Amino acid sequence: MKRIEHIGIAVRDLKSAERIFEDILGEPAFKRESVPSESVNVSFFQTGESKVELLASTSPDGPIAKYIEKRGEGLHHLAFAVDDLNSEIERLQEMGYRVVSGPKEGADQKMIAFLHPADSSKVLVELCAPR
Repeated sequence: MKRIEHIGIAVRDLKSAERIFEDILGEPAFKRESVPSESVNVSFFQTGESKVELLASTSPDGPIAKYIEKRGEGLHHLAFAVDDLNSEIERLQEMGYRVVSGPKEGADQKMIAFLHPADSSKVLVELCAPR
């Protein structure tokens, strides 16, 4: 693991959440994009070497909509940058960690995979590598 790549925050309304984080961080989002495979629109804020990623569902039955329905808005995942996604997945699986999703294409030109939160103190961990 190289560093925290980003912190993902599930939100109901992307524009409202962007205004809040623009206020908090003192600058606007640097990127907004759609990830149809995940039924989300995302917005990124740079903060030092890491980012804040706001995630808003584009579908009432998408994973973020379901997450918000069950748990409410807030911290969704913690993403770590890795050099080689497949090697990291293999290393972690050998130690007993389960991959629940991925590897697949994600936002911000990344290949991603998610580890099962039950294996990591109930934190959804995302691994990110450049495409």
